[in-house]
Amino acid sequence: MSTAMTPTNTTNPIAMTLENSDPNVRYFAYVHFAEVEDLSLRPNQTREFDIRINGVTVHAAFSPKYLQTNTFVLNPESQTDIVFSLVRTAKSTLPPIINALEIYIANSFSQSLTNEEDVNAVTGVKTSYKVKRNWQGDPCMPNDYLWEGLNCSYDSLTPPRITSLNLSSSGLTGLLSPSFSNLTMIQELDLSNNGLTGEIPEFVSRLKFLRVLCLEKNKLTGSVPSELLERSKTGSLTLRVGENQGLCTEISCGKSNKKTLVIALVASLFILLLLSGVFWKIKSRRKKSVNSAVVKAKSENKLLFTYEDVVKMTNNFGRVLGRGGFGTVYHGYYNNIQVAVKLLSETSAQGFKEFRSEVEVLVRVHHVNLTALIGYFHEADQMGLIYEFMANGNMADHLSGKYDHMLSWRQRLQIALDAAQGLEYLHCGCKPAIVHRDVKTSNILLNDKNRAKLADFGLSRSFQTESRSHVSTLVAGTPGYLDPLCFETNGLNEKSDIYSFGVVLLEMITGKTAISESQRKRVHVSDWVISILKSTNDVNNVIDSKMPKDFDANSVWKVVELALASVSQNVSERPNMQQIVKGLNECLQREECDKNY
Repeated sequence: MSTAMTPTNTTNPIAMTLENSDPNVRYFAYVHFAEVEDLSLRPNQTREFDIRINGVTVHAAFSPKYLQTNTFVLNPESQTDIVFSLVRTAKSTLPPIINALEIYIANSFSQSLTNEEDVNAVTGVKTSYKVKRNWQGDPCMPNDYLWEGLNCSYDSLTPPRITSLNLSSSGLTGLLSPSFSNLTMIQELDLSNNGLTGEIPEFVSRLKFLRVLCLEKNKLTGSVPSELLERSKTGSLTLRVGENQGLCTEISCGKSNKKTLVIALVASLFILLLLSGVFWKIKSRRKKSVNSAVVKAKSENKLLFTYEDVVKMTNNFGRVLGRGGFGTVYHGYYNNIQVAVKLLSETSAQGFKEFRSEVEVLVRVHHVNLTALIGYFHEADQMGLIYEFMANGNMADHLSGKYDHMLSWRQRLQIALDAAQGLEYLHCGCKPAIVHRDVKTSNILLNDKNRAKLADFGLSRSFQTESRSHVSTLVAGTPGYLDPLCFETNGLNEKSDIYSFGVVLLEMITGKTAISESQRKRVHVSDWVISILKSTNDVNNVIDSKMPKDFDANSVWKVVELALASVSQNVSERPNMQQIVKGLNECLQREECDKNY
């Protein structure tokens, strides 16, 4: 998109002809435009043109924006050749421009899509193991583009069914996913040469059409289900389970295991009764019981600490990093690694709910631009979280001048991009999607290399992706960052986060806080920026005066446009996080190019 075409004769239109030999074929055209000249430096120049198909105007008086992609999807219908033309308008001083044109032919298929249960099953497998293959679209259709490793059965009367799945040497780890049990027509399943652990579940035996099962070269333990061994013995199943050191492949294993199991159950029952008595005795001495919902946060990848561990970790809570409505954050060390310990206030009932929500969210969210949870603790009245420590504080402190070093525009762009990628993951990478609900500069933390991570999920909520709006009826957040429209809609959604992020971008550009005092009036940073640009039309007048001057004003303009679009009172005009990430990435690349040049 950084290059474009114009006509040799600037008064001529751009015309492109698509030869249409088959009148029954449907075409889809994607036409991409982006202004590559900074016309703000040429105030008397204008580029405006009509987009036409076979002489009929489909978009009139279009002006592409500087370094911002505009894409039109056209569906031309014609019995003859199709002519795309870009015609300069009367008021335009510059010729039309085009950056790219893509034309697709629509294929029609008489065959229906893959059986829904099979789709859900194989999608579940993909999610469970984070399969690193280009598995997109329908698994079996069209049959020339079925997913890698799959084979399907086809007939004209019923939807395609998955009959074979080969995930050999695919880096799979963990237990065998229950999703395999829903591939009810599977005949061949190859999961060999991976890192699968645990026992072979009984549901594998219930795959009645299974003819070949390859599980060799894994880390499976226990015994092979007796029904699979019987089918292997009769020849109805080819079973390969070699090179699993902890796996017993004899039917007798199951019998001896049953005897051992009875003894173990009796012993376990006695120990359980003894421990139960001790537990209830200790519990009666506590002031309050721990809310059981927090236990949902337990994960094999996270450490559950005791309160005593946390006291030692923080040197008896000696160094305070920050305070919030829910409690206090302390500095600490765990295994010689710096950590931040968030301790819940005993007096905050709302804080407890936020803590529980934060645990539930954090244990399932992992992204390089989101704060990592190291562990947690919940012991009587004491509850808290242990995070990785971010050595360079938060973005709000840097903008306020708390640190001696003032961040450059390139550093601010990188921080904005990091935070945007974290928020994009919450919106697009999590199922169900997550709305942060409290995006602000103080929740953007920096490490020792000034790379950013989005923090504080205490106010986050999950929403089912089947719902279009992903709305929370609980309005919460920070004044200045809170979307004004949430009070009209009585809820927060992804577009509310977009508004908050737009405010963050404006703070990074201007160095101002979200709301500031001016002549005894409270002025929002977006109103201030709009006012200055309307009166001067010069982006330099809104740029943080404390920021080093080695920046490209055009990239600042681009981010200003992104920010103002994000805080638009017309929600439909707000970009999504994917568009924001793309825009920030382009600006950062531009800065890098200028720097290298």
